[in-house]
This record gives sequence, C-alpha cells and structure tokens, in this order.
Amino acid sequence: MSDPVLYERDGDIVTLTINRPQVRNAISDDDMIDALVGAVERLAADGDARAAVLTGAGTAFSSGGNLKKMADDGIADLPPTQTRLTYLNGIQRIPLAFERLTVPVVAAVNGPAIGAGCDLACMCDIRVAGESARFAESFVKVGIVPGDGGAFLLQRVVGYARAAEMALTGDMIDAREALAIGLVSRVVPDAELLDVASGIARRIAANPPVAVRLTKQLLREGYHQRLDSLLELSAGYQALAHTTEDHKEAVEAFLAKRRPVFTGR
Repeated sequence: MSDPVLYERDGDIVTLTINRPQVRNAISDDDMIDALVGAVERLAADGDARAAVLTGAGTAFSSGGNLKKMADDGIADLPPTQTRLTYLNGIQRIPLAFERLTVPVVAAVNGPAIGAGCDLACMCDIRVAGESARFAESFVKVGIVPGDGGAFLLQRVVGYARAAEMALTGDMIDAREALAIGLVSRVVPDAELLDVASGIARRIAANPPVAVRLTKQLLREGYHQRLDSLLELSAGYQALAHTTEDHKEAVEAFLAKRRPVFTGR
C-alpha cells in the first residue's frame, strides 16, 4: 500500500499530499492520523524547509471522517469514556501538531473539504481553492460535533457568525462563497491551483527563515493573548531577530541596492 501522506521537497518548499484518493482522502483512520502527524513533525524538523503546501491526491482535498469504517468499527456502541480517549489520542493529535509547527503551510484545496477536511484546511496558515473546491462543517448532519477542534479553528478564520452558520446548518459552500467569507484568500482554475499555492510558498520562502517562523508564532499567539502580553512577546522576538545574520544581510542588501542572500542564521 502506498504511503498515506507523501512528503516531497523541491529546494526549500515541501509538498505534503494526502494520498488516499480511494476514500477521498479521509483522515480519521489510525494510520492516516499517524502519517499526518508524522509528516508535520518531519516538516518541523526539516531545517531546509522554509514553506510547505498541503493538498489531496485525486479529486478531493479531504472528506474528513471515514464514516463507513466508523460504522464497521461500531464506534457508536463503545462506552463514551473509550470514545473520548479515541479522540484525544487520535485525530486531536493533528491540530496540536499543526499548532506547534513554525513552518508556514499553504493549503491547496483541490476539491471537497468536508468536516474534518474543512478543519484541516483551517489548520493551515493560508488557503487557496481551486474552482471545484467545496467546504462543509458538516458534523451536525450526521449527529455529531466537531471533535477535531473545528469549533476553535473555523471561527478564528471566518468569525463566529459565519462559523456558527456553517457548523449549525452543516450546509456546503462553494469556492466563491468561501472566498467571500474569508475562508480562502483566492480562487483559481483547478489546473493552476498547485502552481499558485507553490508560488505563494516560494514568496514566503524568499524571506529570512527565522523572521518568517517568529512571525508565524506571533500570529498564532495573537489568537488568544491580550495585547499587552503579545507586545511583550513581540519585543522579545524582535530582540532575537535583530541579532540574526539575515537581518544584517537584509539591511546591507537594501542599502547596496542588491538582492539579499538569506541563510537562516
């Protein structure tokens, strides 16, 4: 069987591809959870990676939960205490891995992103949709709740009211509506999706790596810190950034009117 998640690096850009097109890239099976967490941890440890793209193989980004396998496994018949641990030790490891990741990730949403698949897109820093992309926070349609962190993630992307509408109706929206509500930053023809997403990743990777990672961390901390706390953290990060060789190189290149060469130091 092929790898559940493909890890491919081209220079300083990594492409992660969810590779289970036969189940529309469902991410709830144990081996897929392990593979996704492992790929994110590998990306975090990859000193040569400056940005990444996440996409799905085939015609779907991710269908979220594998409902057939859940039914076959009889999850509805398990004691609630066991199901709780299944979530804590299973799919909830994915958002925690993304939360710890300092490498910026661009989601290239190449088709339906449903339930946990929609939430997976929200774990990324930037989302670009192909014209065939569809999104649904559809847990309520099958009588469950967002067990993977969607109630935290989605409202921080689109705001509470839009997140509530998506989560409480479970309705699907197309790429154009996703753009209108800020779920994605742009919509492009399907054939151009990976080129556009990779282009954004390359523009990120062209900047000093330390400053990029610190900036991402500040943005993530800004989710839940008070302004005074974030300002204190920003001052500390800035003090570190000023000591880097890349900062000195950027200033020297600007003054000399030449292209900078960043080394990540």
